[in-house]
Amino acid sequence: MSLSARSSDAPESVPRSASPSPSPSPSPSCAELLEFVRRTAADASLVASLPLDPGGRTWVRLDGPGGSEAWLIGWPPGTGTGWHDHGGSHGAFAAAAGTLREESLAARIPTEGWKTLELADGVDRERQLTAGRGRAFGAHHVHQVLNESADEHAVSVHAYFPPLPMMRRYSRTGAVLRLEQVEHPEEWQ
Repeated sequence: MSLSARSSDAPESVPRSASPSPSPSPSPSCAELLEFVRRTAADASLVASLPLDPGGRTWVRLDGPGGSEAWLIGWPPGTGTGWHDHGGSHGAFAAAAGTLREESLAARIPTEGWKTLELADGVDRERQLTAGRGRAFGAHHVHQVLNESADEHAVSVHAYFPPLPMMRRYSRTGAVLRLEQVEHPEEWQ
């Protein structure tokens, strides 16, 4: 193994007064995204400003921390996302109004190279998120989010880093998870 030594003197081609280029800011962690979505969900005037449509979900794009992508989303009664992932982004979401149910898989699902997976017993998780409650998740998170209320809209705040490069949509029949579609940002923005 060879080591090369460098002098602490600046090279002749760089003036001594040149400052080093600034380091890029670190990406927001799951905990930072969770803190952001909880704080944003508590902003009553922002939540009230979201137009709600009884026929479908509504959303407004927000500026998230550290270059993250963030959304304020309205959920009419009886709506949901279906099973999906976030294209390798980590993130967080919090309920701002109403109640959302999240069904998720406690397993690291590979992101590429498969069309159908048989899930092991015991991987299903479920949680209720009421106003102010949230959760963070890693890059391999697969879930669906539902507003099961018969008569009440729900509102939530979501943040992802890096900004969503894609979303994979899945169908689920019993223990079988099947990749159905890959969506890209231009399809939902």
